Amino acid sequence: MAQLQQNAVRNRLLRAMSPDDFALLQPHLQPMATELRQTLIAPNEPVTRLFFPEVAYTSIVSEGSGGRIEVGLIGREGLVGASPVLLDSGTTPYHEFVQHPGEVLGIDAVSFCAAVDHSPTLRRLMLRYLQTKLVQARHTAYVNGAFNMDVRLARWLLMCHDRLDGDEIVVTHEFISLMLGVQRSGATLAVQTLESNGLIKAARGRITVRDRDRLVALADSSYGATEAEYARLIGGV
Repeated sequence: MAQLQQNAVRNRLLRAMSPDDFALLQPHLQPMATELRQTLIAPNEPVTRLFFPEVAYTSIVSEGSGGRIEVGLIGREGLVGASPVLLDSGTTPYHEFVQHPGEVLGIDAVSFCAAVDHSPTLRRLMLRYLQTKLVQARHTAYVNGAFNMDVRLARWLLMCHDRLDGDEIVVTHEFISLMLGVQRSGATLAVQTLESNGLIKAARGRITVRDRDRLVALADSSYGATEAEYARLIGGV
């Protein structure tokens, strides 16, 4: 089977690598189709495989006695499983699963670590990526504490929209309530508010972005900090 070519991949981290660094990973990258809600990283279990999303994105969810809430989102700008492997913790307490199905490029952790250990420039890029993840997590905490549900939903829809080619986001009100950390009725009300203002169109199991510019305006400073950090450290959106 022919090896993947760097100019053909869609993952932005892979495209940002030098040709030499990409060549270190190239023989080990395996295309994989993903399914909705498929677990990629299980909580508190050894991470033996990492995933570069191509056409898919993954939710990072914290689960406990108080319920579940999304604490991160990884699409084709990133690498699923990066933190526990690069930081040598081996496991993570978070559940990382496919929120939007598509295709990822899988790589075993041993081969990935060998490449990172071999190349200082690859390690530098990966550490820069970890910085963007840290900014996303901290900004999410700020947003959850400082903004109302309508703003938080606008931000989340924009983040999903960034990781798609079209305007349609496959999502249920149940998952939106998980993301917002509210009851389903509260999530439904937030969706209805955005729809009544013409920003989105909601149908069963999906939301279509109708006016991105107004979504950005509604999101205000809740959206953009993580994206700006990624552009600064890795490359423009």
